[in-house]
Amino acid sequence: MSGGFETISVIGGGAWGTALAHAAASAGQQVIIWARDAATISAINDTHQNPKYLPEIPLHEEITATDDLDQAGRADLLILATPAQTTAQTAGALRDILADGTPVVISAKGMERAGNRLLDVVLADVLPQAVPAVLSGPSFAVDVASGLPTAVTIGCRDEAIAAAIAQAFAGPSFRPYISTDMIGIQVGGALKNVLAIAAGIVVGRRLGASAQAALIARGFRELSRLGVALGADRQTLSGLSGLGDLVLSCSNRQSRNFSFGIALGEGQALDRLVAPGEKLVEGAHTAGVAVTLAGQYGIDAPICAAVADIVEGGVDIDTVISRLMARPLKHEDI
Repeated sequence: MSGGFETISVIGGGAWGTALAHAAASAGQQVIIWARDAATISAINDTHQNPKYLPEIPLHEEITATDDLDQAGRADLLILATPAQTTAQTAGALRDILADGTPVVISAKGMERAGNRLLDVVLADVLPQAVPAVLSGPSFAVDVASGLPTAVTIGCRDEAIAAAIAQAFAGPSFRPYISTDMIGIQVGGALKNVLAIAAGIVVGRRLGASAQAALIARGFRELSRLGVALGADRQTLSGLSGLGDLVLSCSNRQSRNFSFGIALGEGQALDRLVAPGEKLVEGAHTAGVAVTLAGQYGIDAPICAAVADIVEGGVDIDTVISRLMARPLKHEDI
């Protein structure tokens, strides 16, 4: 055992939760995955695989799965690996279970639509006895579960706790860095999903590599402006959980948000892409939050606004592109 935690529970049996459980178990931790799906629980316990979300990838044999939230919620360290918009609901279910002072790591990359809030604020409100922490960075679940080299950032306002969590996950192929900048880590992870949708639209519309590169650069400017306004450190935004994750998500089809944008750009119907049963696209939920926060802080965020117009307002893609290209000329630093 390393990192000072006897047990770690991952709340969520999807691809990302399973991959994080595998990373922790590979680092020598005792790990429990809490999941709702009986077939997923049986597969993890009986075959050491999660065929629904990570097919044909062998998992560490010391991982166990359960549907008993009371058992999972009493671990020394919890990882929330559920969608951003369910953070309040999931944390609320742990209110009468979680011990005071237990670190709870948010691994979703999004913002709460209902309250236009960062997820650590949601967690602190719903589960006040928890010590909020976050994990983010350029990482695909398949890569992590396959043992491919991956680096992420783990943040907590208590640096010693961030270091302990990082130690608990550190292994030959999984390298966590630590930070106390919770805001920067979360803003980077959330907004890169919005910008990845925009980059995907560029690719799907066949607007060219030049347009894609320009969008990433200008998108990073938006991410940085809003992040700093919210209290983030510029260095965090230029690191793994900001620029690193942005580059990955805006250039690889493994990114759900990028692939979603490509499908939109190719002309596929929005209603079909967001229908029940389709893959979760966090950026589609975060775009409107980003626009609302940008308005509150007087930040210019035209790319985020364009994505929100498309996924929430039903505005035609070509109309949005023309509007972006017709904006008044200005200094690049603005």
